[in-house]
Amino acid sequence: MTPEEWTYLTVLLFSIPIGFVFKRGGHRVKQFGGAAVGLLLTLITCNIHTLHSLVTILGTWVILSLSPRSCHYLTLGWTFSYLLFFRMVTFVGLPAPTPFTNAVQLLLTLKMVSLANEVQEIGQAKKQDVTSFTKVPALGLIPSVPGLGPTLCYGYCYVGLMTGPFYRYRTYLDWLQQPDSQAIPSWRPLLARARLVPVYGLLFLGAARLFPLDYVRTEAFDARALPFRLFYMVPIFFVFRMRFYVAWLCAECGCIAAAFGAYPTAARSRPGGGPTAHCPRAEEGAPGAAPPEYDYETIKNIDPYGTDFCVRVRDGMRYWNMTVQWWLAQYIYKNAPFRSYVMRSGWTMLISAYWHGLHPGYYLSFLTIPLCLAAEGALEAGLRGRRRAAPEPEPDRSGGAWLHWFLKMRAYDYMCMGFVLRELGPTLRYWWAVYFCVHLGALGLLLLGRALPRSAPRAAEGPRRAGPLGGGE
Repeated sequence: MTPEEWTYLTVLLFSIPIGFVFKRGGHRVKQFGGAAVGLLLTLITCNIHTLHSLVTILGTWVILSLSPRSCHYLTLGWTFSYLLFFRMVTFVGLPAPTPFTNAVQLLLTLKMVSLANEVQEIGQAKKQDVTSFTKVPALGLIPSVPGLGPTLCYGYCYVGLMTGPFYRYRTYLDWLQQPDSQAIPSWRPLLARARLVPVYGLLFLGAARLFPLDYVRTEAFDARALPFRLFYMVPIFFVFRMRFYVAWLCAECGCIAAAFGAYPTAARSRPGGGPTAHCPRAEEGAPGAAPPEYDYETIKNIDPYGTDFCVRVRDGMRYWNMTVQWWLAQYIYKNAPFRSYVMRSGWTMLISAYWHGLHPGYYLSFLTIPLCLAAEGALEAGLRGRRRAAPEPEPDRSGGAWLHWFLKMRAYDYMCMGFVLRELGPTLRYWWAVYFCVHLGALGLLLLGRALPRSAPRAAEGPRRAGPLGGGE
């Protein structure tokens, strides 16, 4: 492990016991204490570069104050423009930021854009008179435009400061305003999320030692046989996954310890977005009613089983960095200047690559995803048309599903190499060493899916009478 990784691990482990302390605190303790701890961690790890996050917050607050009804796109432009300056400060003679500064800046960018969208929703709700005609307020609506103090406290809250999860300002407010935090369970869900962390950690250390990434950059690696070069991307992606499993699960445990992001299960919360259904507080329920059950879906950032064993490429994205995926879907994908799923996904992946950094490997990897999605969709459509009349087998029992899973994992192995190698030369050098197999394979599957003959539309067959199990006779 590098010194930076030890620092991240220390911060993550520190957030767990401090979370239990804040769980017992009131509104002001959580708001100002959480911000003080976060600011202290930022100053220790970022030093003078803390000014970057401060400038970002101040700029966002100015936009919210001057133009609350159209602040979303202005804030998106401001924060993403500052990201470009932040990554090019060395060209204007400023010192390069620390890796921790980059981590803080990434999460802060997401939070400020989301905050601007929530502020804009206030004006939209007033314009539509939502609260005047309904007894229940609009779901997830914040009460007012936050001032400079609350914005700073939200930006520097220690929860998810460097590693995530991302959370909305509404989620943050709900944490501050919890009527009885002690009634919300923490130990049992925390242990449930943490039970496999030691296993992932040991797997990470062992695999990283056996399969170092730097070996890919050597001439000795180029001299190895093709099967070995193809195989090597598998443990590299495995190490990558184990590393983030440990980090994100520990980050979730820090949230759970503080009861951050806890909502009744009836609220049907989504990672990043929070509740999707109104759920009255326990004190508003019937006398003698059982206390509600809680979950932490709002701050759930990783599903290791889903990541490893889901079948499709598109599903693999949904189980990975889940709160950030919600942010991308909500603020980028839905507003993409395209209609088709593949083009919208390509636009979203382009923005995601830019958010991660300026390294060419990010763009090469992220922009390979739309090709894989197009191939997957075309082949699924072609095969579905051929077997339309026959019942589809269950995914977990289908040999085709296992083949689909195998190809999905190899695609992510391949794209991970660009993400970890980062630079243009090493990425293309490795992909050339494996003959751009995923690019060519995805292109071949795309053409195959397009070439498969489609069955005639159902409408052309005339009306069909429903069978006893819902099918046609």
